[in-house]
Amino acid sequence: MIRQLFVNLPVADVARAQAFYLGLGFTLEPKFSNEAAASIVISDSLLVMLLGRPFFGTFTKKPICDARAATEVILCLSCDSRAEVDELAARALAGGGSLPSAPQDHGFMYGHGFEDPDGHLWELVYMVPGAEIQHQSQELT
Repeated sequence: MIRQLFVNLPVADVARAQAFYLGLGFTLEPKFSNEAAASIVISDSLLVMLLGRPFFGTFTKKPICDARAATEVILCLSCDSRAEVDELAARALAGGGSLPSAPQDHGFMYGHGFEDPDGHLWELVYMVPGAEIQHQSQELT
């Protein structure tokens, strides 16, 4: 069995959110989609469930975070190349998202990110295959 990850995100407008993620080049899984939810397939093992806020609220007793005002999580998606990182960031911007920071090039790793229309933060990263990562010790204060 392949382990899958379903990331559930509350959204204000399911149709708008669905259009945004389809615009990134991902696909819709219609079996798990309706007016209250859209299942977006990123890969065979990663799906994003875009749940209208009222429907999302049926799964938790906790308050739902407004991702435009507070950050609960930053999702990081690996990419096959630097070009794919830049392409996804450009698609996000063209589809109504924003780019909260400039691309970062660390030599062995290249990254960029976007914020979707509901404020969810995504990082995009390409790591050079076989690159050695040297960790520097940092004292916690």
